[in-house]
Amino acid sequence: MIDSKEKIINYFKSGIKEPKNFKIGIEHEKFLFNNLDNKRIDYLKIKKMFTALLEFGWNPVFEKENIIALNKGGKNITLEPGNQIELSGDKLNNMHEACAESQDYLFELKQVTKKLDIKIVSAGFDPISKLNEIPNNPKQRYELMAKDMPLGGELSLDMMYRTCGTQLNIDYSSENDFIKKFRVANSIVPIAIALFANSSIVEKKNSNYLSYRSKVWQSTSRGGLPKLFFENINFEKYADFVINFPILFIQNKDQYISGRKYIFKDFMEGKIQEIGNRIPTEADLTTHLSTIFTENRVKKYIELRSMDTCGWDCLCAGPAFNIGMLYGNLDEVHELISTWDIDKIINAYLEAPQKGFNTQLMGKDLLHWSSKLLDLSRKGLENRDVLSKKGNNETIFLNHLQKVIDNKTTNADHMISKFSKNENLDELYDK
Repeated sequence: MIDSKEKIINYFKSGIKEPKNFKIGIEHEKFLFNNLDNKRIDYLKIKKMFTALLEFGWNPVFEKENIIALNKGGKNITLEPGNQIELSGDKLNNMHEACAESQDYLFELKQVTKKLDIKIVSAGFDPISKLNEIPNNPKQRYELMAKDMPLGGELSLDMMYRTCGTQLNIDYSSENDFIKKFRVANSIVPIAIALFANSSIVEKKNSNYLSYRSKVWQSTSRGGLPKLFFENINFEKYADFVINFPILFIQNKDQYISGRKYIFKDFMEGKIQEIGNRIPTEADLTTHLSTIFTENRVKKYIELRSMDTCGWDCLCAGPAFNIGMLYGNLDEVHELISTWDIDKIINAYLEAPQKGFNTQLMGKDLLHWSSKLLDLSRKGLENRDVLSKKGNNETIFLNHLQKVIDNKTTNADHMISKFSKNENLDELYDK
C-alpha cells in the first residue's frame, strides 16, 4: 500500500541500476488514414489491423470484450484516443538494438497497412483532419479523460486526438545521477522542440508553427514545464510534487472513476468514498505517474517526451541524440546547462514551437545550442563505443540531425515547402 511519502521515494529508488545495466526504451506513435478518403481509421479498421498483426506473433490484450492492445515479449502496441497506434518498445541495451526493433515493427506494419489500404502519417500533429472528424474507440479511460481534460487546458482534446510523439525512457544509477539527468532533460526541452519540429501543417494549411504539437501540449491539462523541475529536484521533491498533483482517474476493479475532486494525498489518506476509502496500491501510483503530462516525468526511470514523431529516416536520431548526452557525456552536458538562466529556458520553451531555431536562449539561437549539444552527444556515443555487427558505433544515428543543422532545415520546414508548392495530400503520407 502507498500510504506514506517514504513509499513513493522507495518506488523511485527501486529504479536505480548499475550503469552497465542501463536500458533504452523508445515509444513512438503514428497516425493511420484510409487510403480511399484521407480520413482517420475507425475502431473497426483497428480491429482488422490488430487481427492481421497476430500473424507476426503478437498477442491480443482485451478490456472487457474489446481488443485494445497487442503484446509480444517486452513490446506493446497500444491504442491512443483517436486510434493513433503506439509502439512501446522493449528495454534494450543500445541504439543498434533499438533501431532494429523499430525497423522490424515498420516491416510488419507495412505488410498489414498495405493489405488493408491504410496509409501512415509520421508527424507530430494530424495535418489533415478537423477535431470533430476523428473517430474514437471503446477504451474506457478515454471517455472519462475527454470529459475532464478540457477543464484544465483548452487544447487537451487536440492533444488526445491529433498529436503523435516520440518518447525515450532512460535509467539512473543513483539519486544524484537522477538529479543531474532530470535537470539536463528539462533544460534541453526547447532544443528538442526546435530540432525535432515536425508538425507545421494543420487542417491542410500552414499553421505558422513549426511544432504545433508542442504548442498544443503547452495548452494541455496536467502538462507543461514546471519551474520546480529546475530546482535540482530529488526523489523527495518529486514525491511531494506527485502527492499534491490532482488525480485524473482511479481504476477500481473494471471501472474508471474521475479523480477530478482529489489530489493523490487524499487517496493515500483513504478519503475517497467512491472507492470505499481504500488506500492506493503500487499499480495506482504507476497509473497516477503515467497521467502527469509534463514534458518529462518520472516512474522507475525518466521519460523524455518533447519530440514530435518523425519519419522512419529519423526515428532513431532523437533517442541517439539523448543517449549520447545522458548516458555517454552527462557531466559535460550538465556543466553547460548549469549556466543557463531558468526563466530564459522557460521563455525559450514557450517560443520554440513557433520560432524553432530562431528562438533565443542566453544570447544565442537554438540552432547554436542544437549544434553544440549534437557535438557533445557525438562525443558521448563515441565514449560508449557500442559497435554494430558491421562495426559502426552509435554515432551513425546522428547523421539525420547533422543534415538538419547543416541545412538549417527541420522536417517541419521541409513539409511547409513541399506541401505549399502543390498542396498535394500525398506529400503528407509516409512513402
